[in-house]
Amino acid sequence: MSKIIWKGSALLAPVPPALVTCGTIENPNVFTVAWTGIVCTHPPMTYISIRPTRYSYEIIKKSKEFVINLPTSSMSKITDFCGMKSGAKINKIKHCNLEISSAGIVKAPVLVQCPVSLECQVIEIKHLGTHDMFLANILAVQVEEKYLNSKGKLNLQQAGLLAYAHGEYFALGRKCGDFGFSVKKKRR
Repeated sequence: MSKIIWKGSALLAPVPPALVTCGTIENPNVFTVAWTGIVCTHPPMTYISIRPTRYSYEIIKKSKEFVINLPTSSMSKITDFCGMKSGAKINKIKHCNLEISSAGIVKAPVLVQCPVSLECQVIEIKHLGTHDMFLANILAVQVEEKYLNSKGKLNLQQAGLLAYAHGEYFALGRKCGDFGFSVKKKRR
């Protein structure tokens, strides 16, 4: 197999195209972020990277809170729209018929249509280049009950979560294994 070498670029994929909510129930905003992920297990921490020119940047910088909502593949058009339009010019929540509810801990709202929502509190803003990284503690996670099995385990393969890879959206596919399955001893 032969590979071609390109210069360094943002080509780690797929990533979750998260619908990030900020503001308050009374004055909410939603925007799409593809630069996000988990940075630590204990304490649970995440990040989102935002261009300082974005409308939501100042809202999150001031409130120090946001919610990462994971959309389903059926929400791909909404997810794309919320990344293309500015909350300074249009109420995207109303335009996209999104339903919001109060979060358990933070003041930023949760998107009801998304099966998983992570309530986050910013602990540091790191200036990088085109984007600033908002490093945050995950204070609470809301999950849709229908994706829990009888033992309370989260079964997200049924949710049809959306993925983003190099400018394109994809529906996540079938389950291929569980964490540790490659080294698990067989029962006798």
